[in-house]
Amino acid sequence: MTSVQIPGEIAPAKATRREWVALGVIALPCLVYAMDLTVLNLALPAISTELRPTASQLLWIIDIYGFMVAGFLITMGTLGDKLGRRRLLLVGAAAFAAASIAAALATTAHTLIATRALLGIAGATLAPSTLSLISNMFRDERERRVAIGIWISSYSVGGAIGPLVGGVILQYFAWPAIFWAAVPVMLLLLALGPFLLPEYRDAKAGRLDLSSVALSLTAVLGGVFALKQAAEGHVSPPTWLAAALGVAAGVAFVRRQRRIDYPLLDLKLFDQPRLTAAICTYALTSFAMFGVYIFISQHLQLVLGLSPLVAGLCTVPWALSFVVGSMFTPALAQRWSAPRTMLAGLAMAAIGFAGMTLVDSSHGLFALVVGMTLMGIGMAPVFTLGNDIVISSAPPERAGAASALSETSAELSGALGIAVFGSLATGLYRSGMAGKLPAGLPAESAAETFTLGGALTVAEHLPEPLGEALRLAARAAFVDGLQAAALLGTGIMVFSGLLAWRMLRAPGARVQPSSS
Repeated sequence: MTSVQIPGEIAPAKATRREWVALGVIALPCLVYAMDLTVLNLALPAISTELRPTASQLLWIIDIYGFMVAGFLITMGTLGDKLGRRRLLLVGAAAFAAASIAAALATTAHTLIATRALLGIAGATLAPSTLSLISNMFRDERERRVAIGIWISSYSVGGAIGPLVGGVILQYFAWPAIFWAAVPVMLLLLALGPFLLPEYRDAKAGRLDLSSVALSLTAVLGGVFALKQAAEGHVSPPTWLAAALGVAAGVAFVRRQRRIDYPLLDLKLFDQPRLTAAICTYALTSFAMFGVYIFISQHLQLVLGLSPLVAGLCTVPWALSFVVGSMFTPALAQRWSAPRTMLAGLAMAAIGFAGMTLVDSSHGLFALVVGMTLMGIGMAPVFTLGNDIVISSAPPERAGAASALSETSAELSGALGIAVFGSLATGLYRSGMAGKLPAGLPAESAAETFTLGGALTVAEHLPEPLGEALRLAARAAFVDGLQAAALLGTGIMVFSGLLAWRMLRAPGARVQPSSS
Protein backbone atom coordinates (compact mmCIF):
# COMPACT_ATOMS: atom_id res chain seq x y z
CA MET A 1 0.00 0.00 0.00
CA THR A 2 1.07 3.61 -0.42
CA SER A 3 2.97 4.67 2.65
CA VAL A 4 1.66 7.53 4.79
CA GLN A 5 4.05 10.09 6.22
CA ILE A 6 3.94 9.97 10.03
CA PRO A 7 4.17 13.41 11.74
CA GLY A 8 7.68 13.98 12.98
CA GLU A 9 9.16 11.25 10.76
CA ILE A 10 12.02 12.31 8.50
CA ALA A 11 11.09 11.87 4.85
CA PRO A 12 13.47 9.73 2.77
CA ALA A 13 16.05 11.71 0.84
CA LYS A 14 15.30 12.35 -2.81
CA ALA A 15 17.59 10.94 -5.46
CA THR A 16 20.02 13.31 -7.18
CA ARG A 17 21.12 13.44 -10.80
CA ARG A 18 23.94 11.07 -9.92
CA GLU A 19 21.52 8.30 -8.93
CA TRP A 20 19.45 8.69 -12.12
CA VAL A 21 22.58 8.60 -14.29
CA ALA A 22 23.73 5.51 -12.36
CA LEU A 23 20.35 3.91 -13.05
CA GLY A 24 20.97 4.35 -16.77
CA VAL A 25 24.38 2.74 -16.40
CA ILE A 26 23.03 -0.36 -14.65
CA ALA A 27 20.03 -0.61 -17.03
CA LEU A 28 22.35 -1.13 -20.01
CA PRO A 29 23.78 -4.49 -18.89
CA CYS A 30 20.24 -5.66 -18.06
CA LEU A 31 19.26 -4.82 -21.62
CA VAL A 32 22.23 -6.81 -22.93
CA TYR A 33 21.33 -9.72 -20.63
CA ALA A 34 17.81 -9.83 -22.10
CA MET A 35 19.16 -9.57 -25.64
CA ASP A 36 21.43 -12.56 -25.02
CA LEU A 37 18.35 -14.69 -24.31
CA THR A 38 16.92 -14.06 -27.80
CA VAL A 39 19.65 -12.95 -30.18
CA LEU A 40 21.39 -16.31 -30.40
CA ASN A 41 18.45 -17.98 -32.14
CA LEU A 42 19.08 -15.97 -35.30
CA ALA A 43 22.70 -17.09 -35.45
CA LEU A 44 21.96 -20.81 -35.06
CA PRO A 45 22.00 -21.58 -38.80
CA ALA A 46 25.45 -19.97 -39.20
CA ILE A 47 26.75 -21.64 -36.02
CA SER A 48 25.45 -25.02 -37.23
CA THR A 49 27.21 -24.58 -40.56
CA GLU A 50 30.57 -23.58 -39.08
CA LEU A 51 30.82 -25.58 -35.84
CA ARG A 52 28.68 -28.57 -36.96
CA PRO A 53 27.17 -29.37 -33.55
CA THR A 54 25.03 -32.44 -33.02
CA ALA A 55 21.31 -31.96 -32.35
CA SER A 56 21.97 -32.45 -28.61
CA GLN A 57 24.86 -29.97 -28.61
CA LEU A 58 22.72 -27.39 -30.41
CA LEU A 59 20.07 -27.64 -27.70
CA TRP A 60 22.71 -27.21 -25.00
CA ILE A 61 24.11 -24.13 -26.78
CA ILE A 62 20.64 -22.60 -26.56
CA ASP A 63 19.57 -23.78 -23.09
CA ILE A 64 22.71 -23.72 -20.96
CA TYR A 65 22.66 -19.93 -20.57
CA GLY A 66 19.18 -19.88 -19.03
CA PHE A 67 19.98 -22.94 -16.90
CA MET A 68 22.99 -21.26 -15.32
CA VAL A 69 21.16 -17.98 -14.74
CA ALA A 70 18.29 -19.73 -12.94
CA GLY A 71 20.62 -21.94 -10.92
CA PHE A 72 22.88 -19.20 -9.61
CA LEU A 73 20.41 -16.36 -8.89
CA ILE A 74 19.86 -17.17 -5.20
CA THR A 75 23.58 -17.75 -4.61
CA MET A 76 24.55 -14.49 -6.29
CA GLY A 77 21.90 -12.52 -4.41
CA THR A 78 23.24 -13.69 -1.05
CA LEU A 79 26.85 -13.30 -2.21
CA GLY A 80 26.14 -9.68 -3.12
CA ASP A 81 24.75 -9.01 0.36
CA LYS A 82 27.89 -10.53 1.86
CA LEU A 83 30.69 -9.21 -0.40
CA GLY A 84 29.08 -6.00 -1.62
CA ARG A 85 26.48 -5.47 -4.32
CA ARG A 86 28.56 -3.07 -6.41
CA ARG A 87 31.59 -5.32 -6.19
CA LEU A 88 29.62 -8.37 -7.31
CA LEU A 89 28.03 -6.43 -10.17
CA LEU A 90 31.42 -5.24 -11.43
CA VAL A 91 32.97 -8.69 -11.09
CA GLY A 92 29.99 -10.11 -12.96
CA ALA A 93 30.33 -7.48 -15.70
CA ALA A 94 34.03 -8.28 -16.14
CA ALA A 95 33.24 -12.00 -16.26
CA PHE A 96 30.42 -11.40 -18.77
CA ALA A 97 32.76 -9.43 -21.04
CA ALA A 98 35.47 -12.09 -20.80
CA ALA A 99 33.00 -14.92 -21.46
CA SER A 100 31.55 -13.01 -24.42
CA ILE A 101 35.03 -12.69 -25.95
CA ALA A 102 35.66 -16.39 -25.35
CA ALA A 103 32.32 -17.29 -26.98
CA ALA A 104 33.14 -15.14 -30.00
CA LEU A 105 36.46 -16.97 -30.38
CA ALA A 106 34.97 -20.46 -29.93
CA THR A 107 35.94 -22.91 -32.65
CA THR A 108 34.09 -26.02 -31.40
CA ALA A 109 30.58 -26.73 -30.13
CA HIS A 110 31.94 -27.89 -26.75
CA THR A 111 33.80 -24.60 -26.30
CA LEU A 112 30.71 -22.57 -27.17
CA ILE A 113 28.61 -24.55 -24.69
CA ALA A 114 31.19 -23.95 -21.95
CA THR A 115 31.42 -20.22 -22.66
CA ARG A 116 27.62 -19.91 -22.75
CA ALA A 117 27.54 -21.57 -19.31
CA LEU A 118 30.03 -18.98 -18.03
CA LEU A 119 27.90 -16.22 -19.56
CA GLY A 120 24.92 -17.58 -17.61
CA ILE A 121 26.82 -17.61 -14.33
CA ALA A 122 28.01 -14.04 -14.94
CA GLY A 123 24.52 -13.00 -16.02
CA ALA A 124 23.10 -14.30 -12.72
CA THR A 125 24.93 -11.47 -10.92
CA LEU A 126 23.08 -8.75 -12.86
CA ALA A 127 19.45 -8.99 -11.75
CA PRO A 128 19.91 -9.32 -7.95
CA SER A 129 22.81 -6.83 -7.83
CA THR A 130 21.10 -4.15 -9.89
CA LEU A 131 17.71 -4.48 -8.20
CA SER A 132 19.18 -4.40 -4.70
CA LEU A 133 21.35 -1.39 -5.65
CA ILE A 134 18.18 0.38 -6.75
CA SER A 135 16.81 -0.16 -3.23
CA ASN A 136 19.93 1.60 -1.88
CA MET A 137 19.99 4.48 -4.34
CA PHE A 138 16.26 5.35 -4.28
CA ARG A 139 14.91 5.68 -0.76
CA ASP A 140 11.75 7.54 -1.69
CA GLU A 141 8.95 5.07 -2.45
CA ARG A 142 7.67 6.75 -5.61
CA GLU A 143 11.16 7.32 -7.01
CA ARG A 144 12.04 3.70 -6.28
CA ARG A 145 9.00 2.53 -8.20
CA VAL A 146 9.93 4.72 -11.16
CA ALA A 147 13.46 3.30 -11.03
CA ILE A 148 12.16 -0.28 -10.92
CA GLY A 149 9.88 0.56 -13.85
CA ILE A 150 12.91 1.69 -15.86
CA TRP A 151 14.76 -1.44 -14.75
CA ILE A 152 11.87 -3.65 -15.94
CA SER A 153 11.72 -1.67 -19.19
CA SER A 154 15.37 -2.37 -19.92
CA TYR A 155 14.61 -6.10 -19.96
CA SER A 156 11.54 -5.56 -22.15
CA VAL A 157 13.43 -3.42 -24.64
CA GLY A 158 16.32 -5.90 -24.69
CA GLY A 159 13.97 -8.77 -25.45
CA ALA A 160 12.22 -6.76 -28.17
CA ILE A 161 15.28 -5.45 -29.99
CA GLY A 162 17.32 -8.64 -29.57
CA PRO A 163 16.09 -10.28 -32.80
CA LEU A 164 16.22 -6.95 -34.67
CA VAL A 165 19.75 -6.09 -33.52
CA GLY A 166 20.84 -9.65 -34.17
CA GLY A 167 19.43 -9.51 -37.68
CA VAL A 168 21.29 -6.28 -38.46
CA ILE A 169 24.57 -7.61 -37.03
CA LEU A 170 24.31 -10.88 -38.94
CA GLN A 171 23.48 -9.00 -42.12
CA TYR A 172 26.97 -7.50 -42.18
CA PHE A 173 29.11 -9.65 -39.87
CA ALA A 174 29.72 -13.29 -39.01
CA TRP A 175 27.99 -14.96 -36.03
CA PRO A 176 30.77 -14.18 -33.45
CA ALA A 177 29.79 -10.51 -33.72
CA ILE A 178 26.66 -11.11 -31.62
CA PHE A 179 28.94 -11.88 -28.66
CA TRP A 180 31.35 -9.00 -29.31
CA ALA A 181 28.40 -6.56 -29.12
CA ALA A 182 28.07 -7.09 -25.34
CA VAL A 183 31.70 -6.20 -24.57
CA PRO A 184 31.52 -2.36 -24.93
CA VAL A 185 28.45 -2.18 -22.67
CA MET A 186 30.15 -4.16 -19.91
CA LEU A 187 33.33 -2.08 -20.26
CA LEU A 188 31.22 1.07 -19.86
CA LEU A 189 29.75 -0.33 -16.64
CA LEU A 190 33.25 -1.18 -15.39
CA ALA A 191 34.45 2.34 -16.16
CA LEU A 192 31.56 4.28 -14.62
CA GLY A 193 30.31 1.90 -11.94
CA PRO A 194 33.01 2.59 -9.32
CA PHE A 195 32.24 6.33 -9.46
CA LEU A 196 28.45 6.33 -9.75
CA LEU A 197 27.23 3.28 -7.85
CA PRO A 198 27.13 3.10 -4.04
CA GLU A 199 28.49 0.09 -2.22
CA TYR A 200 26.42 -1.81 0.29
CA ARG A 201 27.15 -5.01 2.16
CA ASP A 202 25.83 -6.72 5.25
CA ALA A 203 28.45 -6.09 7.93
CA LYS A 204 27.03 -8.95 10.01
CA ALA A 205 26.89 -11.47 7.18
CA GLY A 206 27.87 -14.98 8.11
CA ARG A 207 29.84 -17.56 6.17
CA LEU A 208 28.46 -18.55 2.79
CA ASP A 209 27.04 -22.05 3.28
CA LEU A 210 28.44 -24.12 0.41
CA SER A 211 26.09 -27.02 1.14
CA SER A 212 23.14 -24.70 0.62
CA VAL A 213 24.67 -23.47 -2.63
CA ALA A 214 25.03 -27.06 -3.89
CA LEU A 215 21.47 -27.95 -2.86
CA SER A 216 19.98 -24.83 -4.47
CA LEU A 217 21.85 -25.48 -7.72
CA THR A 218 20.72 -29.11 -7.80
CA ALA A 219 17.11 -28.16 -7.04
CA VAL A 220 16.87 -25.39 -9.63
CA LEU A 221 18.90 -27.02 -12.40
CA GLY A 222 17.21 -30.38 -11.94
CA GLY A 223 13.77 -28.80 -11.97
CA VAL A 224 14.42 -26.54 -14.98
CA PHE A 225 16.02 -29.37 -16.97
CA ALA A 226 13.09 -31.72 -16.28
CA LEU A 227 10.54 -29.05 -17.19
CA LYS A 228 12.26 -28.17 -20.46
CA GLN A 229 12.58 -31.84 -21.40
CA ALA A 230 8.90 -32.36 -20.66
CA ALA A 231 7.98 -29.30 -22.75
CA GLU A 232 9.89 -30.80 -25.69
CA GLY A 233 8.13 -34.16 -25.27
CA HIS A 234 11.20 -36.00 -23.97
CA VAL A 235 9.70 -37.67 -20.87
CA SER A 236 12.36 -40.33 -20.35
CA PRO A 237 14.11 -41.91 -17.33
CA PRO A 238 16.74 -39.09 -17.25
CA THR A 239 13.89 -36.57 -17.12
CA TRP A 240 12.29 -38.34 -14.15
CA LEU A 241 15.68 -38.67 -12.46
CA ALA A 242 16.36 -34.94 -12.86
CA ALA A 243 12.92 -34.11 -11.49
CA ALA A 244 13.39 -36.43 -8.49
CA LEU A 245 16.82 -34.99 -7.74
CA GLY A 246 15.45 -31.47 -8.02
CA VAL A 247 12.56 -32.16 -5.61
CA ALA A 248 14.77 -34.00 -3.11
CA ALA A 249 17.40 -31.25 -3.18
CA GLY A 250 14.68 -28.62 -2.81
CA VAL A 251 13.25 -30.28 0.29
CA ALA A 252 16.74 -30.68 1.79
CA PHE A 253 17.52 -27.04 0.95
CA VAL A 254 14.42 -25.73 2.75
CA ARG A 255 15.15 -27.84 5.83
CA ARG A 256 18.74 -26.66 5.95
CA GLN A 257 17.73 -23.01 5.67
CA ARG A 258 15.61 -23.39 8.81
CA ARG A 259 18.58 -24.75 10.79
CA ILE A 260 21.59 -22.60 9.92
CA ASP A 261 22.33 -19.14 11.36
CA TYR A 262 22.99 -17.38 8.04
CA PRO A 263 20.73 -19.04 5.45
CA LEU A 264 21.19 -18.63 1.75
CA LEU A 265 17.45 -17.92 1.59
CA ASP A 266 15.79 -16.42 4.66
CA LEU A 267 12.47 -18.27 4.82
CA LYS A 268 11.21 -15.82 7.47
CA LEU A 269 10.62 -13.39 4.60
CA PHE A 270 7.55 -15.44 3.71
CA ASP A 271 5.99 -14.56 7.07
CA GLN A 272 5.08 -11.20 5.51
CA PRO A 273 1.79 -11.41 3.57
CA ARG A 274 2.79 -8.52 1.27
CA LEU A 275 5.95 -10.25 0.12
CA THR A 276 4.28 -13.65 -0.23
CA ALA A 277 1.45 -12.09 -2.26
CA ALA A 278 3.95 -10.31 -4.52
CA ILE A 279 6.00 -13.46 -5.11
CA CYS A 280 2.92 -15.61 -5.83
CA THR A 281 1.40 -13.06 -8.21
CA TYR A 282 4.72 -12.48 -9.97
CA ALA A 283 5.22 -16.24 -10.38
CA LEU A 284 1.71 -16.89 -11.71
CA THR A 285 1.99 -14.00 -14.15
CA SER A 286 5.34 -15.29 -15.43
CA PHE A 287 3.83 -18.78 -15.69
CA ALA A 288 1.07 -17.55 -18.00
CA MET A 289 3.24 -15.13 -19.99
CA PHE A 290 6.02 -17.59 -20.84
CA GLY A 291 3.46 -20.33 -21.46
CA VAL A 292 1.51 -18.43 -24.09
CA TYR A 293 4.63 -16.91 -25.69
CA ILE A 294 5.65 -20.28 -27.14
CA PHE A 295 2.53 -20.17 -29.34
CA ILE A 296 2.86 -16.63 -30.63
CA SER A 297 5.96 -16.82 -32.83
CA GLN A 298 4.78 -20.12 -34.34
CA HIS A 299 1.34 -18.68 -35.03
CA LEU A 300 2.77 -15.60 -36.73
CA GLN A 301 5.16 -17.52 -38.98
CA LEU A 302 3.64 -20.98 -39.49
CA VAL A 303 -0.08 -20.17 -39.38
CA LEU A 304 -0.19 -16.63 -40.80
CA GLY A 305 2.86 -17.16 -43.03
CA LEU A 306 4.71 -13.99 -41.99
CA SER A 307 8.45 -13.63 -42.52
CA PRO A 308 10.70 -13.73 -39.42
CA LEU A 309 11.28 -9.97 -39.68
CA VAL A 310 7.58 -9.10 -39.94
CA ALA A 311 6.77 -11.58 -37.17
CA GLY A 312 9.40 -9.91 -34.97
CA LEU A 313 7.93 -6.49 -35.70
CA CYS A 314 4.48 -7.76 -34.70
CA THR A 315 5.82 -8.58 -31.22
CA VAL A 316 7.36 -5.11 -30.72
CA PRO A 317 4.06 -3.58 -29.45
CA TRP A 318 4.02 -6.26 -26.74
CA ALA A 319 7.49 -5.31 -25.52
CA LEU A 320 6.73 -1.59 -25.76
CA SER A 321 3.53 -2.10 -23.78
CA PHE A 322 5.68 -3.30 -20.87
CA VAL A 323 7.68 -0.07 -21.12
CA VAL A 324 4.55 2.10 -21.19
CA GLY A 325 2.90 0.16 -18.37
CA SER A 326 6.05 0.29 -16.23
CA MET A 327 6.38 4.05 -16.68
CA PHE A 328 2.76 4.78 -15.71
CA THR A 329 2.69 2.34 -12.78
CA PRO A 330 4.28 4.63 -10.12
CA ALA A 331 1.78 7.43 -10.76
CA LEU A 332 -1.16 5.01 -10.69
CA ALA A 333 0.11 3.40 -7.49
CA GLN A 334 0.43 6.85 -5.91
CA ARG A 335 -3.16 7.62 -6.85
CA TRP A 336 -4.84 4.24 -6.25
CA SER A 337 -2.39 2.35 -3.96
CA ALA A 338 -0.15 -0.52 -5.02
CA PRO A 339 -2.67 -3.37 -4.43
CA ARG A 340 -5.40 -1.68 -6.47
CA THR A 341 -2.98 -0.92 -9.29
CA MET A 342 -1.84 -4.53 -9.38
CA LEU A 343 -5.43 -5.78 -9.39
CA ALA A 344 -6.34 -3.38 -12.22
CA GLY A 345 -3.31 -4.61 -14.15
CA LEU A 346 -4.30 -8.25 -13.69
CA ALA A 347 -7.83 -7.44 -14.90
CA MET A 348 -6.42 -5.80 -18.04
CA ALA A 349 -4.08 -8.75 -18.61
CA ALA A 350 -7.08 -11.09 -18.33
CA ILE A 351 -8.87 -9.05 -21.01
CA GLY A 352 -5.75 -9.29 -23.18
CA PHE A 353 -5.61 -13.07 -22.84
CA ALA A 354 -9.35 -13.29 -23.59
CA GLY A 355 -8.86 -11.19 -26.72
CA MET A 356 -6.30 -13.68 -28.00
CA THR A 357 -9.01 -16.34 -28.20
CA LEU A 358 -10.27 -14.50 -31.33
CA VAL A 359 -7.20 -15.39 -33.40
CA ASP A 360 -9.24 -17.54 -35.80
CA SER A 361 -11.48 -14.63 -36.85
CA SER A 362 -11.07 -12.55 -40.00
CA HIS A 363 -9.17 -9.99 -37.90
CA GLY A 364 -7.04 -12.60 -36.14
CA LEU A 365 -3.70 -10.77 -36.43
CA PHE A 366 -5.25 -7.57 -35.07
CA ALA A 367 -6.82 -9.49 -32.17
CA LEU A 368 -3.47 -11.16 -31.41
CA VAL A 369 -1.47 -7.91 -31.40
CA VAL A 370 -4.08 -6.01 -29.36
CA GLY A 371 -4.37 -8.92 -26.93
CA MET A 372 -0.59 -9.07 -26.46
CA THR A 373 -0.45 -5.31 -25.94
CA LEU A 374 -3.17 -5.29 -23.29
CA MET A 375 -1.50 -8.27 -21.65
CA GLY A 376 1.83 -6.41 -21.48
CA ILE A 377 0.31 -3.21 -20.10
CA GLY A 378 -1.55 -5.21 -17.46
CA MET A 379 1.44 -7.32 -16.41
CA ALA A 380 3.78 -4.33 -16.07
CA PRO A 381 2.33 -3.18 -12.70
CA VAL A 382 2.67 -6.72 -11.34
CA PHE A 383 6.35 -6.86 -12.29
CA THR A 384 7.14 -3.30 -11.17
CA LEU A 385 5.19 -3.19 -7.90
CA GLY A 386 5.85 -6.86 -7.16
CA ASN A 387 9.60 -6.29 -7.20
CA ASP A 388 9.20 -3.08 -5.19
CA ILE A 389 7.19 -4.91 -2.52
CA VAL A 390 9.76 -7.72 -2.36
CA ILE A 391 12.84 -5.54 -1.89
CA SER A 392 11.11 -3.04 0.42
CA SER A 393 9.64 -5.78 2.62
CA ALA A 394 13.03 -7.40 3.21
CA PRO A 395 15.57 -6.01 5.69
CA PRO A 396 18.07 -3.76 3.86
CA GLU A 397 20.93 -6.20 4.51
CA ARG A 398 19.00 -9.03 2.72
CA ALA A 399 17.69 -7.03 -0.25
CA GLY A 400 20.01 -8.91 -2.61
CA ALA A 401 18.72 -12.30 -1.49
CA ALA A 402 15.11 -11.05 -1.69
CA SER A 403 15.56 -9.76 -5.24
CA ALA A 404 17.17 -13.07 -6.23
CA LEU A 405 14.16 -14.88 -4.76
CA SER A 406 11.86 -12.76 -6.92
CA GLU A 407 13.81 -13.46 -10.10
CA THR A 408 14.19 -17.18 -9.33
CA SER A 409 10.44 -17.52 -8.86
CA ALA A 410 9.93 -15.90 -12.27
CA GLU A 411 12.51 -18.18 -13.93
CA LEU A 412 11.09 -21.38 -12.44
CA SER A 413 7.46 -20.48 -13.04
CA GLY A 414 8.32 -19.45 -16.60
CA ALA A 415 9.93 -22.83 -17.24
CA LEU A 416 6.91 -24.55 -15.67
CA GLY A 417 4.59 -22.46 -17.85
CA ILE A 418 6.43 -23.53 -21.00
CA ALA A 419 6.19 -27.18 -19.94
CA VAL A 420 2.49 -27.07 -18.98
CA PHE A 421 1.29 -24.94 -21.89
CA GLY A 422 3.52 -26.86 -24.29
CA SER A 423 2.09 -30.18 -23.12
CA LEU A 424 -1.43 -28.77 -23.44
CA ALA A 425 -0.70 -27.59 -26.97
CA THR A 426 0.83 -30.89 -28.00
CA GLY A 427 -2.10 -32.87 -26.63
CA LEU A 428 -4.75 -30.67 -28.26
CA TYR A 429 -2.88 -30.53 -31.55
CA ARG A 430 -2.48 -34.31 -31.81
CA SER A 431 -6.09 -34.84 -30.74
CA GLY A 432 -7.27 -32.40 -33.38
CA MET A 433 -5.09 -33.88 -36.10
CA ALA A 434 -6.25 -37.43 -35.33
CA GLY A 435 -9.63 -36.73 -36.89
CA LYS A 436 -8.61 -34.23 -39.54
CA LEU A 437 -5.85 -35.96 -41.51
CA PRO A 438 -6.90 -35.83 -45.16
CA ALA A 439 -7.81 -39.08 -46.88
CA GLY A 440 -5.07 -40.51 -49.04
CA LEU A 441 -2.20 -39.34 -46.81
CA PRO A 442 0.59 -41.99 -46.81
CA ALA A 443 1.12 -43.71 -43.45
CA GLU A 444 4.82 -42.76 -43.29
CA SER A 445 3.87 -39.11 -43.86
CA ALA A 446 1.14 -39.19 -41.20
CA ALA A 447 3.73 -40.16 -38.58
CA GLU A 448 5.57 -36.88 -39.23
CA THR A 449 2.58 -34.58 -38.73
CA PHE A 450 2.63 -34.57 -34.91
CA THR A 451 3.97 -31.00 -34.89
CA LEU A 452 2.84 -28.02 -36.93
CA GLY A 453 6.29 -27.57 -38.46
CA GLY A 454 6.46 -31.26 -39.36
CA ALA A 455 3.01 -31.19 -40.96
CA LEU A 456 3.86 -28.16 -43.09
CA THR A 457 7.11 -29.80 -44.21
CA VAL A 458 5.22 -32.94 -45.23
CA ALA A 459 2.63 -30.82 -47.06
CA GLU A 460 5.35 -29.29 -49.26
CA HIS A 461 6.11 -32.71 -50.75
CA LEU A 462 2.51 -33.75 -51.41
CA PRO A 463 0.34 -33.10 -54.46
CA GLU A 464 -1.25 -29.66 -54.10
CA PRO A 465 -4.86 -30.60 -53.20
CA LEU A 466 -3.65 -33.05 -50.57
CA GLY A 467 -0.92 -30.71 -49.32
CA GLU A 468 -3.33 -27.81 -48.94
CA ALA A 469 -5.80 -29.98 -47.02
CA LEU A 470 -3.03 -31.03 -44.63
CA ARG A 471 -1.91 -27.41 -44.14
CA LEU A 472 -5.45 -26.30 -43.31
CA ALA A 473 -5.96 -29.17 -40.86
CA ALA A 474 -2.62 -28.60 -39.09
CA ARG A 475 -3.13 -24.85 -38.77
CA ALA A 476 -6.68 -25.31 -37.46
CA ALA A 477 -5.47 -27.81 -34.84
CA PHE A 478 -2.69 -25.43 -33.75
CA VAL A 479 -5.12 -22.50 -33.46
CA ASP A 480 -7.33 -24.63 -31.22
CA GLY A 481 -4.31 -25.09 -28.92
CA LEU A 482 -3.55 -21.36 -28.92
CA GLN A 483 -7.16 -20.54 -28.04
CA ALA A 484 -7.10 -23.05 -25.17
CA ALA A 485 -3.82 -21.54 -23.91
CA ALA A 486 -5.30 -18.03 -24.05
CA LEU A 487 -8.36 -19.23 -22.15
CA LEU A 488 -6.14 -20.85 -19.53
CA GLY A 489 -4.12 -17.63 -19.27
CA THR A 490 -7.34 -15.68 -18.69
CA GLY A 491 -8.25 -17.99 -15.83
CA ILE A 492 -4.77 -17.69 -14.29
CA MET A 493 -4.98 -13.89 -14.35
CA VAL A 494 -8.39 -13.96 -12.66
CA PHE A 495 -7.11 -16.41 -10.04
CA SER A 496 -3.99 -14.25 -9.48
CA GLY A 497 -6.18 -11.21 -8.94
CA LEU A 498 -8.34 -13.01 -6.38
CA LEU A 499 -5.25 -14.37 -4.61
CA ALA A 500 -3.55 -10.97 -4.51
CA TRP A 501 -6.73 -9.27 -3.28
CA ARG A 502 -7.14 -11.80 -0.49
CA MET A 503 -3.48 -11.73 0.62
CA LEU A 504 -2.88 -7.99 0.28
CA ARG A 505 -5.94 -7.14 2.36
CA ALA A 506 -4.82 -9.39 5.23
CA PRO A 507 -4.05 -7.48 8.47
CA GLY A 508 -0.32 -8.23 8.26
CA ALA A 509 -0.20 -6.85 4.73
CA ARG A 510 -0.85 -3.36 6.02
CA VAL A 511 2.45 -3.19 7.82
CA GLN A 512 4.66 -0.61 6.20
CA PRO A 513 7.81 -1.84 4.47
CA SER A 514 11.11 -1.38 6.13
CA SER A 515 13.17 1.60 5.12
CA SER A 516 15.51 0.61 2.39
